[in-house]
Amino acid sequence: MNLTVARLTVRGLLGRRRGILLLVVPALLLVISVIGRSSGSDKHDLAVTILGELSLGTLVPILGLIVGTGVIATEIDDGSIVYLLAKPLPRWKIITTKLAIAVVTTWAFAAVPTLLAGLILYGTQDGLAVGFALGTVVAGAAYSAVFLLLGVVTRHAVVAGLGYALVWESLVGNYVQGAKTLSVQQWGLSVAKAVAADGAIPAHVSLAAAVPLLVVVTVAATAFASVKLAGLTLASDE
Repeated sequence: MNLTVARLTVRGLLGRRRGILLLVVPALLLVISVIGRSSGSDKHDLAVTILGELSLGTLVPILGLIVGTGVIATEIDDGSIVYLLAKPLPRWKIITTKLAIAVVTTWAFAAVPTLLAGLILYGTQDGLAVGFALGTVVAGAAYSAVFLLLGVVTRHAVVAGLGYALVWESLVGNYVQGAKTLSVQQWGLSVAKAVAADGAIPAHVSLAAAVPLLVVVTVAATAFASVKLAGLTLASDE
């Protein structure tokens, strides 16, 4: 990790407008959890629905999109990335530093609120809160890598990311049986299921498939982003 790149990335990522956006979504999750706790609904089913669909299915990809694209797409769009690329830094180090910032930020604004929401809704029973929190940790890392890659390869990263999150993850990945194997959300649910008590969390992908897929997608997206950033350097030099 390069500390200078990390400092500049944090400063740009947590600016006033984006910082407010990062706070609104987890705050909404916590408010809904408090309201849900006081309702007469079955607490287990309510917790699984809110943590699985609202948090892991909506909160994590949205925050991953905001953060993953935010660490680099803005710099590419306004041309300020040229100053960073002019420094004698390996491109992979720039990408991995920005990814580290994106992952930690996603964990802070998604995994921690998910844990708190789980404790509010269902306490420590069945390991539900911890399971979903760990599910958001692994899914958050994968989303961050994928959306960072989008930030490098296209100027329409936010639009493309929203399409992916809303169409593939929320619709296709949830309701089309064969597509569930290729859903980051389902991989996160698989990890959550492995941590929680038996039968507490439903998942459609086995842990043996989910973990390698999470690793492959995260590493491949990071590597491809490094290659594309190197290509951007060559294009600028020409």
